[in-house]
Amino acid sequence: MTGTPVHASCPPILYALAVALPALAAAWLAGRARALRRDRDRVLRERNVIFGFIHDIAGVFADGDEGYLDPLLKRVLFYALRTARASAGAIYLFDETGRELRARALSGIFPPLHGGEDPGLERVLSKSQHVEQIVRAQPVLRGDGLIGSVADRGETLLIADAERDPRVPRYGVDFLHIRSLLLVPMRFQGSVLGVLAVVNRVDGSRFDESSVDLLSALADQASVTVHFAGLRETLLVKQRMDNDLLAARQIQRSLLPKELPRIEGVELAAFNDPAYEIGGDYYDVIRIDDRRLGIAIADVSGKGVGGALMMSVCRSELRAQAQRSTRPAEVLRLLNEVMSRDVTENRFVSLLYMVFDTATRELAIARAGHERPLVYSAQTGQFEFPDSPGIAIGIADTATFDHVLGEAVTVLKPGDVVVAYTDGITEAMNAQEEEWGLNRFLDAVRTAAAGGADQVLRNVSERLKRHVGTRAQYDDMTLLVLRVVR
Repeated sequence: MTGTPVHASCPPILYALAVALPALAAAWLAGRARALRRDRDRVLRERNVIFGFIHDIAGVFADGDEGYLDPLLKRVLFYALRTARASAGAIYLFDETGRELRARALSGIFPPLHGGEDPGLERVLSKSQHVEQIVRAQPVLRGDGLIGSVADRGETLLIADAERDPRVPRYGVDFLHIRSLLLVPMRFQGSVLGVLAVVNRVDGSRFDESSVDLLSALADQASVTVHFAGLRETLLVKQRMDNDLLAARQIQRSLLPKELPRIEGVELAAFNDPAYEIGGDYYDVIRIDDRRLGIAIADVSGKGVGGALMMSVCRSELRAQAQRSTRPAEVLRLLNEVMSRDVTENRFVSLLYMVFDTATRELAIARAGHERPLVYSAQTGQFEFPDSPGIAIGIADTATFDHVLGEAVTVLKPGDVVVAYTDGITEAMNAQEEEWGLNRFLDAVRTAAAGGADQVLRNVSERLKRHVGTRAQYDDMTLLVLRVVR
């Protein structure tokens, strides 16, 4: 039986389809293969970028013990430009407040995105360096402009044709011309750390969705490392500050008397317990001559390094002025005259200075705004509070200070106890917000007075600690005790 040819038995349209179908299928398969190869190449590029980035980051952490963040950001930016084939880029990070971003890393000539051409650009020799200075110096508020809006919303912004977008700034010089722009947020656990920005592909083409995918993958990987590098950098800064504070505290402790003078017929005891690494309290016992002792206790407003510096100045000046006069009011007048020129605004020093004559047992007292001393009489069992007018150093002008300043004198008897203190003693609080107070303080002194200066010091300290309990100390505590033996 003889067969009938296909073209003779089917319509022309079906015949044409039958002839063209293999060619169409081949073309579709070829296109599909090209698309798959492009996807494969993109995935491979992305994988290589991420692997290379991770390898480089390990090198950053192996290079040294500090300064991780800046070299890390440079590596991230290097891979960002390589991945997106961009000519320039920048990384903006939030400051500690989370309200403002600043450019922490730059590569290439990255144009300022805040808009407006700098009028000084034509007059500088190094234009690229000048542009970089502008970008680094220009803060970006959250939600402000292109960078700020991406950081605020946490969404990628692709402006493929930047020349037509009114949000992109225009510049008259060619090297600042923006043709294409891509901004990617850097996120960690739902929080935006900053923005990765790139401009202008090196081949003149535009950024596209594949650029978005690659740069977003890099930003996601980098954000984790940037977060922990920032934490580590913060920790290193804190460690350096702690070391500096420890050194400052050691220096400050060295300014206090290493041991109190041993004077026949007199007992002395003192303690100083700062609330923080560096305190603002100070005490001193100065041998003026063979029979006289200068006794000082002071409280500098403000804690930390500033208070410590003020305290050190006060110590050195007081020791110098104490040798010029045996009258405490005159010493304070001379001290204020010198220190008032150097006391900064919102700082002052309250100071109690007493001169004790071991031959006559006369105690002369002058106060520059400090608490009155306590004088316990062994004979009557009562307390006296010798008062002398005066205002703190650094509050008023010299004339006013001199006019207000006065002096009080009392004569001590054997067994009498004199206590000088700072307000951290009486104002110490327990967990119930209850101050220790003056009455408890007086009772602690009274019950231990017969046991000597050291016993008074221990009794006050132990009772005070029991009252405060586990509550954190918020103010410096300083106590100085003098007891006349005979």
